[in-house]
Amino acid sequence: MKQILGVYGFITLIIFALLSLLSYSSGAGYIYLYWNSIQIQTNVWVMVFFFLLLSFMVHLAWHLLKRYLNKERRKLENALSFNRLHPYEQLGVVWLLEGEREKQDFIQDIFNQSGLLKNIIQARLLFTGQYYPEALKALEQSSTAAFELAEVQRIEIYLAENQAQSALTHLEFLSGHELSPWLKQVSQAYSHKLQNLWGEFAIKFPFEYLHSTQFGTLLNEETQKLWLTEVLLQIENASAEEHELIQQRYLTVVEHLADLPYEIKVLWLKVLTHYPEMSQQHQNLALQLLNEKFDQDVFYLLFQQYLLRQNPDYEYIEQQIEYLEGKYFGIPVFAFAKWHIYNAMGKTEQAQQLLALYPDDALMNYLRIKSTLNGNDDLILQLNSIFENDANFVKFKI
Repeated sequence: MKQILGVYGFITLIIFALLSLLSYSSGAGYIYLYWNSIQIQTNVWVMVFFFLLLSFMVHLAWHLLKRYLNKERRKLENALSFNRLHPYEQLGVVWLLEGEREKQDFIQDIFNQSGLLKNIIQARLLFTGQYYPEALKALEQSSTAAFELAEVQRIEIYLAENQAQSALTHLEFLSGHELSPWLKQVSQAYSHKLQNLWGEFAIKFPFEYLHSTQFGTLLNEETQKLWLTEVLLQIENASAEEHELIQQRYLTVVEHLADLPYEIKVLWLKVLTHYPEMSQQHQNLALQLLNEKFDQDVFYLLFQQYLLRQNPDYEYIEQQIEYLEGKYFGIPVFAFAKWHIYNAMGKTEQAQQLLALYPDDALMNYLRIKSTLNGNDDLILQLNSIFENDANFVKFKI
């Protein structure tokens, strides 16, 4: 339809220019028609544009009729020839038959006629076949109008090739680039794709993600969990600079902790356990989490952090445990923690009284066995090794 309007608009301008030139010194002309007592008197301008309008109406009617007939033909269940199917129907047949090779060839044939998408589709097919250098070369020849689509493809290739710095550079640029007007209608899909690329980058390169200026803004909650889990898995291999960046990033996150899900805050707490210099931040976060709800792993992390200090303040620790015990009544881990505190403070009799509590709890059973083995260091070491390696006891280990 747009093509027809464009052609007739162009023809109209040409005719208008010619008639204007010819009428400059001779006037508009005069035409007289007489037929079956019908008289028509007009000029050349009216006659020419009348026939032009008539031609346009006939052409438009034929176009609409042809579209209608094609639409009705596509509704028919009987297919006489594969080539007579609509291109999207042909593609549907190939897709349903899972003909990957045929699908790629068919897609390439269709988009070879598109100056906008030809090279980008070619690059996508090469990427699917893991021909990464060839795919990048095809993208270099792509249309500048499809810049965003080409950049998305480049980032996927860099991620597949483990080129972290190149992927980060292009992700940063694309995140700060204003979307082209012709893509505004699919802006939601574009934003979702960009978010997925950031997520893939963060999970694949957890420490390189710390260098991003977009840190924390483009990851959804599930991806943040996966990223923090990867950080915990690889934190022992992090460089001094990366350790410093982790601490700096937490200080920016702490301002928005109230808005984060509980699970993400627990993961940040586990990250902080690796940094003794951030013991105060660790304590503040652990107490905040325990005030929200009781979590045995969080309590154990807090208790462990208290005891790892150079000079533990046992009275303060006892007060904190009693406060939590008053808030969450009947939880055995509090008695388990107080047993260690009382022994450290020399309150042996009070510690022994605690051993009578919770006869069916595994933690307290451990203490009762350990108390019975008092003085037998070898057996206590064996008992500790069983306790410390049992995931049912220490669930927070990563």
